[in-house]
Formats: sequence, C-alpha cells, structure tokens
Amino acid sequence: MMSRRHVERHLMSRIGWLRAAVLGANDGIISTASLILGVASAATSPGQALVAGVAGLVAGSMSMAAGEYVSVSSQSDTERADLEREARELAGSPASETEELAQIYVNRGVEVELARKVAGQMMRKDALGIHAREELGISEITTARPIQAALTSAASFAIGAAGPLALVVLSPASQLLYVEAGGSLILLAILGMIGARIGGAGLLIPTIRVTFWGALAMAITTGIGVLVGKVL
Repeated sequence: MMSRRHVERHLMSRIGWLRAAVLGANDGIISTASLILGVASAATSPGQALVAGVAGLVAGSMSMAAGEYVSVSSQSDTERADLEREARELAGSPASETEELAQIYVNRGVEVELARKVAGQMMRKDALGIHAREELGISEITTARPIQAALTSAASFAIGAAGPLALVVLSPASQLLYVEAGGSLILLAILGMIGARIGGAGLLIPTIRVTFWGALAMAITTGIGVLVGKVL
C-alpha cells in the first residue's frame, strides 16, 4: 500500500504578493484619507475634497505600480546576474563548487564525508538550482516577480483608497472631518487584522502598528491643512 503524500503549505509562499497587497492597501487608505482631510480642513467644499481624493487614487495607483515594478525588477536583475555568475563558476570549476556546497552542509552540522556525498548527489541532479538555494538564498518562493508585484500594489492601492472616498460621499458636509478620520482608522485596523490573519501572525501588534502610523499621518496632514487654510 502506497503511503499518502504529505503536502505542507507554508505561509512563506504568500510573502511576495502579501507584502505588495498590504503595502498598497495601507498606502491607499492613509494617503487618500490624509489628502482628503488636508483639503477638507483648509475650509474647502466636500466636492473639492472628493476630487482631490479621486486624483490621489489614480496617481497613487500608478505610482505604486511603477515603483513596485522598478524596485522588484532591480531585485530580479541582481538575482539573474548572480545566477549567471554561478553558472559560469559551475562550468569552470565543478569540483570547487561541489566542495563549497559540502562546506555549507558542514557548517550546518553535517559530518564532512556525508556532506561531500550529499553535495555530489545534489550537484548531479540540479547543480545551479541547489547553489541558488543554498549559496545565494534564491528559491521559487522568494524569486522576484515584478509584474505580479506591480499589479498587486496598484489594485490593492485602489481598493484601499476606495474606502476613504466612499466616506466622503456618505458623510454629512458638517461632519466630514470626523467621519473621514474615524472611518479611515477603522479601515486601517481591519486591514491590519486581515494582513496579520493571512500572514499567520497575532492580531494585536500588527493592528496597532498600522493604525498608529495612519493616525499620525492623518493628524499631521490635517494640521497642515488647517494652517494653510488660515493663511489663505
């Protein structure tokens, strides 16, 4: 009777898109809410605050996509360059590379002879792949994916920014600042809990962290809006 294959699903497999998604949504809520509060606190109309928020959503989504694509592409270029160099070293001096791999295993506690035997077997199966993982720290999970990061960041930013925009539409003009600030903080707290839940972390610390920095950003922007409104 064949044994049933045991498949493990690790949370690390989510790290690529989760980081981009949480960053995008968090930035979408904070930047859009802060922009709306800054404009609204300068004694402008709710319509002007809404226009500013929509402009912030579009500009922010494009900026997040471009920024993520450029930064992750740089990481991808570095990984590719390291792999090409490693491939040349493997072709030029396979014995030295095998010994280098064995030494990695020795440093982890494997006996020398066993480490050399394991290194030789691994090299015969996939020399570049094993060196990428063991020497360079590059694996399928951690490989940079620029397009995925860009699309995830842009979409999550837009989703995050939609919340503060909806609050402008739903809140009475006289209560705009209070509804926008309070509602956005609730959205940030929910985002913190969702991110922590998906990432397998505790709920309290991530929620407090996200909410605190969002409140600080909104408070500073609102204060600047008030000052500018008095000057004008």
